[in-house]
Amino acid sequence: MKQALVLIVVVIGALESGRAVLGDAVLMAVANGAMALMALMIAATFLWLWFERATPLALGMVYSWAGAALFIGGGWALALSGQAAWPAFAHVAVLVQGLYLVGALLHFAVIHRSFGFHGASFLWPMALALGLSALLAALV
Repeated sequence: MKQALVLIVVVIGALESGRAVLGDAVLMAVANGAMALMALMIAATFLWLWFERATPLALGMVYSWAGAALFIGGGWALALSGQAAWPAFAHVAVLVQGLYLVGALLHFAVIHRSFGFHGASFLWPMALALGLSALLAALV
């Protein structure tokens, strides 16, 4: 639990620093894009788990993460089209985004361990999502 608390402080600090350097709109576009993509990856993993074990918890997590992906992805699409409303709520948005990012990171760590892997390679989905989101934000 201590690790998760430290992680939330570090992630929110990084997001606030990114806000200061990139501005509200760019930071939220990149963070929302990465989070939408990670939420889809997590939903797909839980869907696979549900097919394997048919547990209600796995199916609930599919719905939860798919809903989050669609909600966040909708905001991402608005941001990429120049219609973002996030700057008015930037500080609250950074706190919410920090919680989502830490949740996704912890999910990837658990998924990673459940496949029998060890080390920091569970970070690749987050790095991939951040990279794709940043690339799309740069192209638009």
